[in-house]
Amino acid sequence: MNGRNEPPSSALAQPLRPPSLGRVALYAGLFVLGAVLGVAGALLQPAWFPGGLLLALAAEAGLCAGAGRAVGRRGGAVAPALGWALAVVLLTTSRPEGDFLFAAGAGSYLFLLGGIAVAVICATLAPVRQPDGGPARLRK
Repeated sequence: MNGRNEPPSSALAQPLRPPSLGRVALYAGLFVLGAVLGVAGALLQPAWFPGGLLLALAAEAGLCAGAGRAVGRRGGAVAPALGWALAVVLLTTSRPEGDFLFAAGAGSYLFLLGGIAVAVICATLAPVRQPDGGPARLRK
């Protein structure tokens, strides 16, 4: 180049590396924990209507927000949210025998839509990986 000291390249210019085996196992465990929480919430919310609904949504918020903070990345909050969403969507389908888990009522809809809103809020508020460097503001 021309001999000038150039600042280190940004984190976006770095090549992507595959995640470590430990991180993959951590995200898979959080995904399964989110799915278990979705099944438990689906069973709890109709059994004890206002309290069960609030407890199920608070548990999901605690898991997603806590996992995001513990992992330190947004993926920590997204993994249990995806597990919760997959479990709940699979539970909404009716079986060939005519059995179903979610009745058409306000509680079921509040659980579904409230859970999706909680997952989006927690994933949005989760910590994001920052580029290396000091706490000073980046150049414009």
